[in-house]
Amino acid sequence: MRWLQDGSTTALAEALRQVAPALADHPIAFRESPGEDDPTWWSASTVIGERYVAKYAWSRPAAHRLAHEITMLEALAIPYLPEVVASSTDPLLLVTKLVPGRALFDVANSLDLDQAGGQLAHFLSELHDSATHVGDLPPASLQPVSTDVLRERFPKWVRPEQRPTVSQWCDWTDEVLATPGPSVLVHGDLHGGNQIWRGAHLRAVLDFETAGLAEAEYDLRCFPGTGPGAELLTATQHHYEQLTGRTLATDRVMAWHVRTTLGDALWRSEAAVPLPDHRTPPAWIEDLAGRFTALDLDPLSRART
Repeated sequence: MRWLQDGSTTALAEALRQVAPALADHPIAFRESPGEDDPTWWSASTVIGERYVAKYAWSRPAAHRLAHEITMLEALAIPYLPEVVASSTDPLLLVTKLVPGRALFDVANSLDLDQAGGQLAHFLSELHDSATHVGDLPPASLQPVSTDVLRERFPKWVRPEQRPTVSQWCDWTDEVLATPGPSVLVHGDLHGGNQIWRGAHLRAVLDFETAGLAEAEYDLRCFPGTGPGAELLTATQHHYEQLTGRTLATDRVMAWHVRTTLGDALWRSEAAVPLPDHRTPPAWIEDLAGRFTALDLDPLSRART
């Protein structure tokens, strides 16, 4: 495997000449990548000729992630995958057709959430049943922060009266996830930015770099915070059970959601990076409490028993 020397237009253009020569003369909509100290994130995606997207990497850790995505897209035969135009590991490059549309984050409030949940359940049911077609799989690589870290470092970012709630949520999360569920092939990072929607239709699911083995509920860990209330989660669960005959446990989804949401707020706060909605960790605690209420879960009561 040979990754690019750097993230420059010159390096990308040379890789295109070798892997997809028909695209080599197309204009490259290059965006300067922000400086990152961690080579894990030395990768980028760039629009080529307004019709294609090239993904590339210029470090070993980032290259392994992209090579894994190439392997996944070659092996999977399920709906909603981006169309691969060209791929190579020498030099390392993935080119897919550009999918017109908008991220789920941008359209969730305008969708019929039952219909949207049906489409997401279709994707998830096909993906989760695909492990036997892919070969040896690693665990899903993008694991949320542990509850021990949250107990130690998150309380300083919320109001004093919220700190016992955070601790009790962590206790509840540990209890719920104490016994692992059956492993399936999961996307691993199925947030709204990795879903492309056009009108009312899911067009593509992107970014399979972290796909691997985990329990099915792990793939829904971002859903409770997407769209109004918890309707997208409950709709997806309902359609998933109809399609597969398997139930997705709401408490396990929310346990993963606690670790994911608080972990996201923690690293952003410590790094002085604004939260995605430009609000505060105390406001996120209030949102989480509302999601538990909407789903008829009472982790505080369960944590006290």
